[in-house]
Amino acid sequence: MSWSTKLAELGIELPPVVAPLAAYVPAIRTGNLVYTAGQLPIQSGELLRTGKVGADVSDEDAAALARVCALNALAAVHALVGIDSVVKVVKVVGFVASAPGFSGQPGVINGASELFGEVFGDAGAHARSAVGVSELPRNAPVEVEIIVEVA
Repeated sequence: MSWSTKLAELGIELPPVVAPLAAYVPAIRTGNLVYTAGQLPIQSGELLRTGKVGADVSDEDAAALARVCALNALAAVHALVGIDSVVKVVKVVGFVASAPGFSGQPGVINGASELFGEVFGDAGAHARSAVGVSELPRNAPVEVEIIVEVA
């Protein structure tokens, strides 16, 4: 089964690629790896939420936003090489704009990791970092970047 078929079965439609906010490209390929730029929870050109997780944004809402970031990352991969060329999700890096004392970054970034498991099964198992930061671009609560192996 192709990944595009799996996405359709799950009722998931990849969004349009989010336009870069500065001087970079959404994704770049070197050899058999595709690296994405950090993706914010943007839909239809709008940032879905702002603020710090643990103060302005709940853990659960932040995990849902991380899933949106992951979909945006997959859209960037798809636009560059086609989703069906993905062999494996290699690495996920998640940044969580965290209120003082908030330490639930791994649970937030599970929103992205679980999406990759749903779509890619065993090929979605990946290494990961979930990092708390004081600020993200546009006051976003979460940002996700990925590295995937492609055929």
